[in-house]
Amino acid sequence: MPPTPSERGSVRSAAAVNEAIRAIAWRARGREWKQAEKALYRLLVEEWVAAEQRAKMVTAA
Repeated sequence: MPPTPSERGSVRSAAAVNEAIRAIAWRARGREWKQAEKALYRLLVEEWVAAEQRAKMVTAA
């Protein structure tokens, strides 16, 4: 399993992760997603949720 963003030392914004998610969908162009794409999508969704939570904590602080 690839390292999480915090383990790599870089953290992407929710907007940046959303663009990566959109890129997967765009590349598929209506075809069924490959297993690797599905796995990457799941990781990106987790990263996006974490980025959203970080943004909310920063806004609240």
